[in-house]
Amino acid sequence: MIGLRGKWAQGLQPRFFCWVIKDRLAAGERPGGFARNHRKVRRQEELIWLAQNGFTHLVSLLDSPHNLHAYEEAGISYVHVPIGRHDEMPERLTAIYAAVASLLDDPQERLYLHHEEFGEKTLGVIGGYLAYAGLVDDGPDVISLVEKLTGRNLGSEAREIVSTTLEHGIRRG
Repeated sequence: MIGLRGKWAQGLQPRFFCWVIKDRLAAGERPGGFARNHRKVRRQEELIWLAQNGFTHLVSLLDSPHNLHAYEEAGISYVHVPIGRHDEMPERLTAIYAAVASLLDDPQERLYLHHEEFGEKTLGVIGGYLAYAGLVDDGPDVISLVEKLTGRNLGSEAREIVSTTLEHGIRRG
């Protein structure tokens, strides 16, 4: 990674950054932005910020391995748990939640979870994880809490992820 000076040495907070579990689990947009808006310099600045702020793992929900090489170059560990296709949702959600929970079992871990953009899939996984971990018990409370934490309304795709989590009994066992 190139050496930066002054305020840039502290990096740049990722877009739409929000805490899901204060000082333990955060979420936001993919470092560097999504698709056509992705910028390598911004990605580098955001990875610097994540490292400077003590994040120990990035959790990528992307189906592709985009950015993983950059995480390695920045010296930040990562877990790649793709959300996958709609017909794989119960299995994929189980794997995602288990990976996050396993990391959070270590009190020293601080995670940043992302998908391509800070949208429906990320919001749904946040809500589903809160239900999985037993932090919130029912769908309306999950939806209300995630909307409050993120400042965004959950649409049908996010609500379906929460619903799948609850209906399939995907809970930490």
